[in-house]
Order: sequence, then C-alpha cells, then structure tokens
Amino acid sequence: MASKLSNFGKILLRRRPLDCSGEETRFARCLSTLDLIALGVGSTLGAGVYVLAGEVAREKAGPAIVLCFLIAALSSMLAGLCYAEFGARVPKTGSAYLYSYVTVGEIWAFITGWNLILSYVIGTASVARAWSSTFDNLVEQKISGFFKASMTMKVPGQVLAEYPDLFALILILLLTGLLAFGVNESALVNKIFTGINLVVLGFVIISGFVKGDSANWHLKKEDYASFINQSNGSRPFKAEEEFGVGGFSPFGLTGILSGAATCFYAFVGFDCIATTSEEAKNPMRSIPIGIVASLLICFFAYFGVSASLTLMMPYYQLNVQSPLPEAFTYVGWAPARYIVAVGSLCALSTSLLGSMFPMPRVIYAMAEDGLLFRFLSRMNSRTKTPLMATVVSGIVASLMAFLFDLAALVDLMSIGTLLAYSLVAICVLILRYQPGSLSSSSQTEKLVELVEGEKVAVSGGDSGDEYGMETEERPLREAFTAKLLFCPSGKTPTQTSGTIVYATTAIISTLMVVLCIILANCLPELLSGNAAVVVPCVILTLLCGVCVFIIWRQPESKEALTFKVPLLPWLPLFSVFVNIYLMMQLDLSTWCRFTVWMIIGFAIYFFYGIRNSSEAANRSPTRKYEPALQPKSPIYNDDSDVEGGSSP
Repeated sequence: MASKLSNFGKILLRRRPLDCSGEETRFARCLSTLDLIALGVGSTLGAGVYVLAGEVAREKAGPAIVLCFLIAALSSMLAGLCYAEFGARVPKTGSAYLYSYVTVGEIWAFITGWNLILSYVIGTASVARAWSSTFDNLVEQKISGFFKASMTMKVPGQVLAEYPDLFALILILLLTGLLAFGVNESALVNKIFTGINLVVLGFVIISGFVKGDSANWHLKKEDYASFINQSNGSRPFKAEEEFGVGGFSPFGLTGILSGAATCFYAFVGFDCIATTSEEAKNPMRSIPIGIVASLLICFFAYFGVSASLTLMMPYYQLNVQSPLPEAFTYVGWAPARYIVAVGSLCALSTSLLGSMFPMPRVIYAMAEDGLLFRFLSRMNSRTKTPLMATVVSGIVASLMAFLFDLAALVDLMSIGTLLAYSLVAICVLILRYQPGSLSSSSQTEKLVELVEGEKVAVSGGDSGDEYGMETEERPLREAFTAKLLFCPSGKTPTQTSGTIVYATTAIISTLMVVLCIILANCLPELLSGNAAVVVPCVILTLLCGVCVFIIWRQPESKEALTFKVPLLPWLPLFSVFVNIYLMMQLDLSTWCRFTVWMIIGFAIYFFYGIRNSSEAANRSPTRKYEPALQPKSPIYNDDSDVEGGSSP
C-alpha cells in the first residue's frame, strides 16, 4: 500500500525535462522586442486606466493614488522579474504552466494551466462586454435598448445576463479569426491600437498638468464644506467618508494600502508576453526586456493619469463611472471627452487581444503534453498558429460573453493569475539553488548522473555554468546533517542542498498561507493587540525568518543566464507573500466557484491527462539517462537563428 501511494505521488510530481536539442519550433518566429512590448502594454494598460484612477482616488486614497500605483507597480515588478528570468531560461511556449512543469511537477502544472485558461476565458468575455457597453454609451444606449425590448432573459440567480450581448459575441469571433489568420497580423493590429491609446493617454497627462491646480493636492475641510454648500443641500455632509482629513493623503496609510491592493490588478496582463517564447525572434533576450519595459511604461501611464486627474478637480468630486470626461468638463474642455472615448475603445481592443492571444497557446502547450485532449494541439501549417485551440477557446469565450453575467465571475480571474505568479516565483527560487541546468532528465539528475552505482560526468562544452569544473569535483550525494542547513559544504549546489531548498520552500509557502489567512481575517484584532492573534503571527513570522535564512545559506547556481532575478531569496518570497495575501482577500463565494472549476479540471486530469501525459510514455528504463548524457547545444546563435543540436 505504501509503495503504491509512493508511486502515485511520484506520478503526480513527475517533471518534464526541458528539450533544448535545437529542434525547429512549429510556430513562426516573427515577433520582435517591440512587438512584445506592445503586446504587454496593450494587454496590461486596458480600460482600467480610464476608470480605476477615479474610483481609487475618490473612495480610498485621494491624491495619494500616485503612491498606490507606485506600490502596486513595485509589487507587480517582483512577479515580472520572475517571469523575465524564466523567459530567459525556458524558450518554449506555455508560460507559467510550463515553468511549473519543469520545476515542481505535473499536478501543479495542470492546476496552473487550468486556472490560466479560466482567467483568460473570463477576461476575454468580460472585456468584450465592456467594449460593447462603452460603444453602447456612445450611441446613447440604442443597442442595449433594442435587445432589452426584443430578447430579454429574466432568469433568477443572476447567472445569465439581462440580455444576450450579440455585439460582444461578434467582436470575439472577429478577433478569433484575426488570431487564427496569423501572429504577424495580430501583432500589427495590436501595435496600431496600443499606439493610439498611448497618444490619448499622453494628451490626458499633458492636459492635466496644464489645466490642473496644485491646490487640489492640499485641500482643507473648508473647501469640502464650501462644495457642500454650493450643492444647495442636494448632497449630505459626509466629511468622514468623502473627505477624510484632507491634504495629500486624506485617508491615511490604510487608504493607501487598500488602494494599492486594488491597483495591483491594473498591472495584470504582462504575463501574456511569456507565452510567445516560440514566436519571438530571440526570446531569451526579448521576453525579459518586453516584460520589464511594458511594466515601466504602464506604471508611468497610470502614475501620470492619476496625478493629472487629481490635479484637475478635487478628489471628492470625481465621478467613479467616468472620471476623465467629468474632469475635462470641470476644467472647461468638455469636447475632450470624445478623445477619451476613442482611447478607451482602443484600450479595450488591445486588452481583449491581450486576453485572447495567450489562451490558445496555453491550451496548445497542455494538449501537446497530453494533459488536455490531443486534438487541441493541431497547428495550421500555413499560418503556424494553434488553430484548433484558437477556434475552441474563441467559441467558449464568445458564448460566455453572449449569455452570462460576468460580474460575479471576475474575481475568479484573480485566483488564476495570482496562483500563476506565486508558482513562477517559487520555481525561480528553487531552480536557482539546484545543481546543473534544466536540460537534464529530471530536476535532481543534473550535470552528474549516477548510472548503475558509478559516477558519470555529463559532457557538453556549452553547459552554461560558469564553474562547471567545480561540480565534477564535488561528491554526487552527501549525507544530510542538520549542520548543512546553516553551513553548507561548498560554494556550488549539490543534490542535498537543492533538496533542502525544495523542502524549505514548501514549508515557508505553507507558513505564508496560514499567516495570510490570519492577516486577511483578523487584521483589526492584530492592530488592537489581541494576544490570541499577535502570538501566532509572531511565531509564524519567526519560523518564516528561519526558513529564509536556511535558503539564503545554501549555495546558489552559477548558471549563466541572460537575465537573473536579483536579491535572492528575498524578492521571490516577498512576491509569493503579496500574491497569497491578495488571494486570501477574496470572498468565500469566489473560492466556492474556484472549487467547482477545480473539480471539473481534476476529473479531466485523472480520467484522461494522467494516462495520456507525454511524460508517462517517455518514462522507461532504457531512456532514463539518455537526455542527461547528451551535450547541450545553443538554441540561438548571434543572429537569433535556430540551430540544430547534435548528439555524440
């Protein structure tokens, strides 16, 4: 019984060896660094920039919203840097799904990929409905009026929408056709719309600084009282709720942190760049640059728009639904609302394309590995796009946009995204302390293999390890002792030191989950000094500190990469903490829906994927050591062309 459970556990945690043999990709390598930056900016800088700034400034932070976006950008950059390292390390399509597969095992990879699919489907459908709603507002609700009159769906339970959104359905199907037609054409359309969006945002920022008044960052209670008096009693006096204490940060540190948590989701979307590894001309260089550059551009756009908005009019007068048109009307530039409307539609278009672009690529990667149905991995030989995955995902998303009320499902997007961010950060942390490289047959069978009890050094001139010779002089296996936790035996990783980091990372992740549950549910009690809450938090924090110290003491890999996450282990672990805390903020109904989605996913995995997985077919004794004994060859030469590998 014990051996069966052990074997079942090994099946669930089997890892995919990264095949860097130089085999030609089935995709078309045509995306430049500029294409990836435009894709990241277009996907991240959606319509939220036109609405979110007003909502957070009015209700949570006031003019200090600029600090909210700064904190949110720094938190997002932590996840972005982890994605950037994996983009430099793993030149294959699949994003966080593949990163999890090669590092922590098959079941975690499936969970990640399955939830990414959910995030992209809901994201696509909700953005399409937002596009339809925005256009409907421009034509004075004539579209919605027609459908409400002739096709009303009044179903109890708030599951179905008030009326079927035919406009959103057609929009998604059109973009599905564009994506199926070819990645070059999709990238061109994305660049055009992203360019228009950035021009409009530039106009908003410049206008705000020209027409703005710095006095709006130093408002006093008298200003609010004067505003209430001018409203002739039509507005109640709510100084505590609407005004706070005035000044730059009217709602204090609590308001800034609450606003930053909301603003964090404004930076979600850059991860679509990581799915282009097999379509970028030089992914190991372009993906890290694309991720970091797109996040920086988005931060400056959000920072500039929020600063302009709060300079143009007092934060307590902002309209939550349409802040920018109201602000331009306030300063006497009412016609500028049409420019804002054009920018908003372009932002929604690029955001929609950014949600649809990675979805079929994740589905393709999972289907190719056998975890989803194999027919979804069919490619179009002419356009070199995952045709079946694109068509199926487009149809599902269009039907969701057509029929469902997505307001209750939007929070499910957050779970998938935050889970992916957390696993990528954990994978980066684990891999940086492992011996050898990802090209070997498993995570623990690295530059040195034990074959029939003998030590066999892996050959290969391009090992990518700056100190490859040191590894061959180290013992293959060293007996574990408590001393190794704090005083490792050398300066290069061994299997034992790698296992210590693996286990310690699992422990600290569990501790963080418990700590974040307490913080999310008992924060007032913690701040009031309740011993029943303070003591567990202190103990958990100390244990986390011990785990961080143990990881920090282990020898780090010297493998040469085009980009590496700095400040290990602190930066990835802090990223994991932020992501887990935000996940714990989600309500119970969201977690119930997440459970239903996971039950469906596990049914597919345990009845189909676990048997049809490519790793299940590849794991035979005769092939076990072959990949590790083959020398690595460079995937890219200096002019970014794919190069074939050779075996001895």
